[in-house]
Amino acid sequence: MTLKQAIRDRVRVFNKHVTNKLLIHIAGKSFGHFAILGHTGRKTGKRYQIPIIAEPSGQGFVIALTYGKKVDWCANVLAHGGCTLRWKNQEYTLTQPEFIDPEIALQAFPPFIRRALRVAKTEDFLRLQKLLS
Repeated sequence: MTLKQAIRDRVRVFNKHVTNKLLIHIAGKSFGHFAILGHTGRKTGKRYQIPIIAEPSGQGFVIALTYGKKVDWCANVLAHGGCTLRWKNQEYTLTQPEFIDPEIALQAFPPFIRRALRVAKTEDFLRLQKLLS
C-alpha cells in the first residue's frame, strides 16, 4: 500500500465515523450538493444511509466515488441493482448503476465542485437512472 492510499484510507475511516455522522443531518436538504444515499447491505440485509456528492444528469444522477469503487456502499448498490437517494428534499428510487467516464461524469457537476473533484483526483463515478412510476 502506498502512502497516498494509506492516507486516503485513514481519511475515509475518519469520515465514516465522524464527518458522515454530522453531514447526514444536513445532506439531502434544499441547499448544497450532498445527498443521502440509502442502500441495503448485501450480507446483512440491513438498511444504511450515507452522505454522498451527487448531481442530476439526464434521467438520473451521477455520484462521485470519492474513495474509489471498492467501498461497501457501492458494492451494495451494484449487488442490489439500485438504491434510494434523498436530494433537495425529494426521495428517488435509482436503478441501473453503471460506472461512467470521469470527463462525462464531471460535466454533471457545477464548476466549483468539478474543480474540487479534479483536485481530489476523483476518478470513479456511478450513474443511476430514476425509476419512473
